Amino acid sequence: MATIKDVAAAAGVSVATVSRVINNGPKVSDKNRAKVKQVMVDLGYRPNANARALVTQSSPTLGLVFSELTDPFFATLAGGVEKIAREHHRQLLISNGLVSADTERQAIETLLEQRCEALVVHSKALSDDELIAYAEANPAMVLINRHIPQIAHRCVWLDNRAGGEAAGRYLMSLGHQKIACVSSRYHIEDPQLRLEGLQQALAEAGQPLADIAIEHGDPNQTGGEVATQNLLSKNLGATAIVVYNDAMASGVISVLTDNGYRVPEDVSVIGFDDVLLSRYLRPKLTTMRYPIEMMAMEAAEMALSLSSGKSVSDCHKYVPTLVKRDSVLALRG
Repeated sequence: MATIKDVAAAAGVSVATVSRVINNGPKVSDKNRAKVKQVMVDLGYRPNANARALVTQSSPTLGLVFSELTDPFFATLAGGVEKIAREHHRQLLISNGLVSADTERQAIETLLEQRCEALVVHSKALSDDELIAYAEANPAMVLINRHIPQIAHRCVWLDNRAGGEAAGRYLMSLGHQKIACVSSRYHIEDPQLRLEGLQQALAEAGQPLADIAIEHGDPNQTGGEVATQNLLSKNLGATAIVVYNDAMASGVISVLTDNGYRVPEDVSVIGFDDVLLSRYLRPKLTTMRYPIEMMAMEAAEMALSLSSGKSVSDCHKYVPTLVKRDSVLALRG
């Protein structure tokens, strides 16, 4: 296997010159740069990534911390970041945070130990203060799906409260008054803000959401099933259910159907996220679109720009939009 010394000898230049070419350094003529690159191809030489990282204190990698490998939402998030990494010829390194402070901390530290050039971090369990400290120590770190005012210019986030409000207002515009909610059991801001938005919209219309009409579960199909079984046992007579995410909504629809309810004729269901499965459920799911791929791409671009010393804009807020499909129906008078 060829070494950097072999490349230098074959090109008739110093080892230092070869190193500058590898690291895109200055003080190399175009002629020598082209010669070194051709010799590297001829000899099949590949730079040692670890050695290069030691010299530059970074490696051409983009790090991503996210919460759940199997969740379609996070698969879409990772796909958006990966797309930008590929466009910029960066390797993507992924570490799973699992919505746990200890695990999120370890995930960030692991990527920092790998000398990632830039970081996109989805953190729900770490405190604002700790994330601010990480951001101050790592100028190319960007948060996604999290808004911290002190570092707002490095946050790409969604107005979850506005999404909850919009879902509630849409259902009320169709005549629904008995509305229930299936939310996530995790004590993080996303479900809390969506529920607050829904509660605010209903309260302003004079039909506040009763605590008994709210059920919590794991943010997946099984959690949606269990929460819906609990709702049905209360005999609330709800004509519509607002659900934390599309995965839970698929569980909600399954249990309703199994218990003889027609969706949307008897009970309307509205989800959140607009992941791929929402288009293939039966009925197709009405949902609040979370533009996570677009947000992930922006976060990745921001992180790489910051790693190059470039400035970024101040506002990166997104607002959910309603996607009307077949799981919601106007209530007959």
